[in-house]
Parts: sequence; C-alpha cells; structure tokens
Amino acid sequence: MGPSSHDVVAEARRRLKTRRIGHAGTLDPLATGVLVLLSGSATKLSPFLTGSDKEYLAWVSFGAATATLDAEGPVTAEADGSWLDAGAVAAALPPFLSMREQRPPAFSAIKREGVRSYARARKGEDVSLPARPAGYVSLALLSFAASREGLPARFAADPHGAWCPAEDGYAPALPATLASLPTALVRARVRAGTYLRAFARDLGEALGVPAHLSGLVRTRAGRISLDRAGALADLASASGVPAAEALPYPAVTLDADAARRVRLGQRPQARFEGRALLLDPDGRLAAVAEESAGRVRLLRVWAEDDAG
Repeated sequence: MGPSSHDVVAEARRRLKTRRIGHAGTLDPLATGVLVLLSGSATKLSPFLTGSDKEYLAWVSFGAATATLDAEGPVTAEADGSWLDAGAVAAALPPFLSMREQRPPAFSAIKREGVRSYARARKGEDVSLPARPAGYVSLALLSFAASREGLPARFAADPHGAWCPAEDGYAPALPATLASLPTALVRARVRAGTYLRAFARDLGEALGVPAHLSGLVRTRAGRISLDRAGALADLASASGVPAAEALPYPAVTLDADAARRVRLGQRPQARFEGRALLLDPDGRLAAVAEESAGRVRLLRVWAEDDAG
C-alpha cells in the first residue's frame, strides 16, 4: 500500500517547513498521479478545487471481488471471468453516465456516528453505507486483455489533453496482486465524490462477474494535468501552479484601480456569467466572484501579497 493523502501532506509540511498545507481531493493509497497540494495562502483555494471533476486511468480486473474493492484487500468472492471480451465491457459502460448516486466503499473515510467507515470495517463490523451523490462525465474503454500484463504500460496526453496509451510516456507502478485476471483499462472522468473502487464493483455486478480495481492513476484534477505534476521529493524546489491557472473558472482582467477596490471588498463593474476569476493587470488573482441575477458577489478575496 502506498502513502495516504494524509501521509503526503505530512511529508509536504516537513519539506516546506510549514504547517499551512492542505490538499484538494483525497487520493487512495493504491493510486498514483495528481494530488493537488495547497501551501500558505493557496489553502484558500480549497473550496473551489475540491469540487472539480477528476480524470483517471482505471484498471478493473474481473473474476475476484475484495473487501476493499481494490487489490489491497482480501478476496471475498471468485468466479470465472474468462468469457468476457472488450465488446461486453464496452456495452456495460453507457448506463453509468446516467447514474446520480453510488454506494461508497465500506473502506472509506466517510464518518458514521463520528467514526470513520474504514475503522469499523477493519474491526470486522458490517458496514453498509447509503448511496451518495456521484456522477460519471465520460467513460472510454481503452483496452481489454486476458491479464493485466497484456494491457498498455505507458501513457501520454493527446493534443486534447486526454491520456491514452503511448509508445513512450508515463509508466505507472501497479500492484502485483491478482494481476493474472481478465482486465479492462478504462479512462474515466467523474464528478467529485465518485469512487473508482465502487465503479469497479458496480461494473462487475453489471456484467455478472465479481470485480475489483487493480490499478488507478489520477491524470487530472480540475485543470491540473499529470504532465504538470512533480515528485514529492522535488517539492521544495518546485515552482507550483499559479492560482489563476489552477481554478476551473473563466478569467476577467481588471485595471489596477478596479483590482485595488476589489481587494478592499468592493464589487466590480465587470460583467460575466456564473463564477469568474478577477485578475489584476499582472495576471494575479484578486478574487473569485459570482454573478447571479445581475448582482456580483465576492466569494473570496486575495491581498496583493497573497495573489500568487
């Protein structure tokens, strides 16, 4: 099992020598890829980033279900999945796009009566969590093979930003367990709060075969793609992503006087629809604002020294 998001934050605090560190969306210990870290004044961005869509490469292996719904847990059910083919898996994907709820994994951080669900599950308690809001924006079957070793091993972003198999590119490290089962490689874009482990379980149920998530790479969180990510070991020397580039809203550039007034909490005269980033002439973030019924509301304001 790899480090948890909490572990990564703790290491980031040590490397950056600050307690003011957070992240914009938990990443499972099984997974690799993008975990957006927020440092200093950038922690103010958290409410605007945690709800962003996420994109993944997901390996779903058929023929075995596990307690954790991924390759880390003990096997709880087995069945022959050798009859599956790419056509059957592809045909099972479209119904997910209309789903609005999902049963979360028992091994999750969701609290029930003040106790984390995974803590109850580890004690052997029967954990049955109610369905929660979730959503699938897009699902694409990239490849299917009789074992995970037969699937592509390297990936790169295409000109449209979608991560695809490539001859040369990022090579994720996947868990070695249960790697000999028939496996589908799926590219998924999902709403915040959607568990890919639960997707693997549900895809198996749709096909009538027990299944689990045998590998996961987050390739994008909001506007931040894997090709912009760096190693945790290099964090202290990393330049980071400007706030205006990280937030998933259109930008409106103000003149210097308007930006100054916005930073004092005064509403701008600028016109836009929905949420927008209000930038000063140097491209630094002055505020996140929202327009509704012709009225602008400042959701969060950044001082000039914190604009980043």
